[in-house]
Amino acid sequence: MEKLILKKDADNRIRHGHPWIFSNEIVQHIDCEDGEIVEILSSTGKSYGLAFYNSHSLVAGRLLYCEKFDYSLICERIRRSLEYRKFLFPDENSYRVVFGESDLLPGLIVDKYSNYLSVQFLSAGVDKIKETIINALLEAIPDIEGIIEKDISTHRKSENLPEVETVLYGTIADKTRFSENSILFDVSLKEGQKTGYFLDQKINRKFLQSIAKGKTVLDCFCNQGGFALNAAKSGATHVLGVDISQSAVDTSQHNAKINNFNNVDFIKDDVFDFLENENSTGNKWDIIVLDPPAFTKNRKTLPKAKAGYAKINRLALKLLNKNGFIVTSSCSHHLKEQDFFDIIQREASKQNVKLRLVYRGMQSPDHPILVSMPETQYLKFFIFQLI
Repeated sequence: MEKLILKKDADNRIRHGHPWIFSNEIVQHIDCEDGEIVEILSSTGKSYGLAFYNSHSLVAGRLLYCEKFDYSLICERIRRSLEYRKFLFPDENSYRVVFGESDLLPGLIVDKYSNYLSVQFLSAGVDKIKETIINALLEAIPDIEGIIEKDISTHRKSENLPEVETVLYGTIADKTRFSENSILFDVSLKEGQKTGYFLDQKINRKFLQSIAKGKTVLDCFCNQGGFALNAAKSGATHVLGVDISQSAVDTSQHNAKINNFNNVDFIKDDVFDFLENENSTGNKWDIIVLDPPAFTKNRKTLPKAKAGYAKINRLALKLLNKNGFIVTSSCSHHLKEQDFFDIIQREASKQNVKLRLVYRGMQSPDHPILVSMPETQYLKFFIFQLI
């Protein structure tokens, strides 16, 4: 087995539990296929065990925390990951089964929707053993009817991997039905973003139910209706979802219909334009949900992203009724939680309004955070009340 030697003091971060080795931390790169397993050694010869290696990636090494990485270990790690999710959500049939480094399977994402799996292979290491991983998943969850690979991602590009979207096992129906918070959803795993649906807001959507009864609710960037339908289920007087994608609107309307929700509507519009228009007409809402896509994928565009978050929160604050709630989130990893909090506070201060924080959320616990790896923490979520 090839050995990868680190530069002097390059193992400081690794000793504190961070699993990535960056390209500039290596004494000399070796000639092997991307995704090969190598042994990591410090400059003094201390072994840190095995790692996936990719000379074409900024993240050249991904530690595996083992001395032998084989099929039985992969099965064991998948089984433990699955048991944890079943413990979290015993009455749910949809959740994230594997969350990459947080489950010691670097680069592997597995989401379960009823009897179907949607997977991503975001590192050369797991991509190289794709067939082995599929077999391990089928052994752990034998009633799976279909597995789809959804590898349209910038992470693949950074690993020098092609983008791929294909059925790996069984068949995938045009619509897959699953439940979340006792609400039915029909989504397209073939056409949906990422792995098909955004499961990371599950707990935050559930909390919305506790404050939405009897309220008017505006769900911006509604995607496939997650927040809007949770508000509708709680007994909101009227819910409106807005998204720029007609496909998302159509799916949301369908999902409202299969749940027999008559208090929710969906429209196609640019959220920024819609909020501007609402301000011009003087409409007011009791609750406004802001769950936009990531405004930045890197530090370079962070200033522009901050301006975007400031604008939508500023427009939303102006539309709230007295004692209304703003439900606001960011999935941009590069925007830190305190910075996001400060953006909202500044916009409230500019309008001379006072906010009180009533709920502070994060990604659902089936997306666990590896404490030694800040990159696994990305979702910021606040609910403020206007007072």
